[in-house]
Amino acid sequence: MSQAVEAIHYQPLANELLPLANKFYKSQRSNMRVGRSEQVWIARQGQIIAACCLKPIEHGQWLTALLVASQRRQQGIASTLLRQLLHSRAGPVWLFCHPDLLAFYQRQGFQLATKLPAALTDRLRRYQQKQPLLALVWQPPILAVD
Repeated sequence: MSQAVEAIHYQPLANELLPLANKFYKSQRSNMRVGRSEQVWIARQGQIIAACCLKPIEHGQWLTALLVASQRRQQGIASTLLRQLLHSRAGPVWLFCHPDLLAFYQRQGFQLATKLPAALTDRLRRYQQKQPLLALVWQPPILAVD
């Protein structure tokens, strides 16, 4: 008899459960950690199988720490997680990515950022001293008004 596979749920993580995101990152041998001011979004199928963080930044959010469990990659989980969280946003979302990930993020609607909030400009400059990174931005769709 076949057993039903539990659906994947995509949702923000309640603040009191933020330590679960840190536990997930640690289980994946990642040094990513959740800060108190961040909103964490997760994909879970019984347990957390993917997570990312949104940090408030001037007039928008900064997306960090997107990680899918190693055994669950290449299954569309990151794309669905991003789609769910982006469509709950009213303002821009910025992120930094390695050039190898540019095509992935462009498929999700991100574009190269020509202008960054001051806090991100300084941070990007520091990060680029150690690794190649691109700044991207996602803008919410503009709704036509009749």
